[in-house]
Amino acid sequence: MFFRDVIGQEDVKQRLIHSVKTGQIAHAQLFCGPEGVGKFPLALAYARYIQCTNKGENDACGQCPSCKQYNNLMHPDLHFVFPIVKNEKKKKRVSDDYIEDWRLFLAENTYFNLDQWLEYIDAANSQAMIYAEESREIIRKISLKTYESDYKVMIIWLPERMNAVCANKLLKLLEEPYDKTVFLLVSDNASAILGTILSRTQPVHLRPLSEDVVSSALVTNYSLSPEDASAIAHIASGNYLRALESIRVSDEMRLNFDLFVRLMRLAYGRKIKDLKLWSEEISDLGREKERIFLSYAQRMLRENFIYNIRQPEINYMTTQEAQFSSRFAPFIHERNVYPIMEELSRAYDDIGQNANGKIVFFDLAIKMIMLLKS
Repeated sequence: MFFRDVIGQEDVKQRLIHSVKTGQIAHAQLFCGPEGVGKFPLALAYARYIQCTNKGENDACGQCPSCKQYNNLMHPDLHFVFPIVKNEKKKKRVSDDYIEDWRLFLAENTYFNLDQWLEYIDAANSQAMIYAEESREIIRKISLKTYESDYKVMIIWLPERMNAVCANKLLKLLEEPYDKTVFLLVSDNASAILGTILSRTQPVHLRPLSEDVVSSALVTNYSLSPEDASAIAHIASGNYLRALESIRVSDEMRLNFDLFVRLMRLAYGRKIKDLKLWSEEISDLGREKERIFLSYAQRMLRENFIYNIRQPEINYMTTQEAQFSSRFAPFIHERNVYPIMEELSRAYDDIGQNANGKIVFFDLAIKMIMLLKS
């Protein structure tokens, strides 16, 4: 990861580069801000720049031995701490027990969240933490002499997930830091970190990304059309990870859009027989996808109600959704928006309680006939 690979955040990049050039690298820094704004990739690019032996004006060189080791995240003076799921049977108790998985995960993912990491290690339904045992590893690594760099760098991802024992050990290290040691804490929820740790770190605040920055990155990195990239960037609301998720689930979104449009058109046309076939089709998707559709339908209902206000800046729809809403929105108004939302919520709850999907969706479709005409 280089500075040039991080989306936006140009002002923060320049401050970090300046700190290295002037030798004013704070020993403990907290990268904080909303999810999907580039906190971790920026911290990793900063670490590379600190340890690069042939620094460029605005980025690491990419050619020196240090940079080549960073390509595989195997620099001996770079250390990681991150939430894990303890597995006594497999003797996995600290971050280093997952380090190979972690390196592969980072090679495949630049922007990511905790759910994606847990899914990658097949622990999606487990509680991840930085356990007390990690404190011994942190102390051991920081007490080592540097191998190749002037600085040791330790990146701690999601310190808010740190066990109290581990957090207190870290506090002591921050109070009496080792020479030429840099801690880079990367947090999604800084308010959940021990207050005494917060007071001993220098904050690096990252703001949500602008729509133009996200849109440009999508066009460059994913060859989207400017129109599609702009629509996705608007929906993402400054979260590049959310924009990437929108691309990944585009097929699912198209299916949900098609189901929503057909439901509304068939209900408005009072086509009972076709609505029955529609309810049978959607009930074959499985409960998880059925609930995803109902959540999508609730979002579309809100967006169509807002569409009537004629303020595009507060609408979050794709180009295709907006085209449909230009004709459909007038049918969603004060008299029916709440009753329709209640029916969608009721159907969502019923599906979650293992109700018969065919019955739930056909009942929803019949009620939609009456509500659209109200």
